[in-house]
Amino acid sequence: MASTSTPRYTVPGISVEDGGKLISALSARLHALNDLHLTLKHVHWNVVGPHFIAVHEMLDPQVDRVRDMADDVAERISALGGVPKGTPGALVAERTWDDYSIGRADAIAHLGALDMVYTGVIESYRTAIEKVGDLDPATEDLLIEQLRDLDQFQWFVRAHLESAQGTLSTGNAATEADAARAAAE
Repeated sequence: MASTSTPRYTVPGISVEDGGKLISALSARLHALNDLHLTLKHVHWNVVGPHFIAVHEMLDPQVDRVRDMADDVAERISALGGVPKGTPGALVAERTWDDYSIGRADAIAHLGALDMVYTGVIESYRTAIEKVGDLDPATEDLLIEQLRDLDQFQWFVRAHLESAQGTLSTGNAATEADAARAAAE
């Protein structure tokens, strides 16, 4: 069985060693994207309150795009000679973050928590882009394109949390639960 991060071959112009580094960075992105699209659906199903329909309908296009991103990342892993692992067990075993912690809640509370989720995903994307930038412009370009969409999705979320003066209701929250409480106040 082939290793998931050490390819036997990779794309022309990239060493097998560098291909392995790219696969490793992309595998972490794949887990983050699979987790994100499941989290977005969880919020979609569990959002309540006066902003229900706006948030409920805002999330479906985000889910669809994030699922497409995961597919693009998995296909790039395969092209590089790796084995994309898209199973729930692999996601849970290899992720470096906790599961989303908010259940049925007010739309604004979920958006506060979701802002924290997007921050984590976006920060990890920026780190991955730095890692792959010198190794492969095609992989870097893929991640940059996806980062633009993730930034926009976070902006959509934050628009619900921002005051007219430009402050976020979540302030300096350190956890999803703190952000949810701060947003709902």
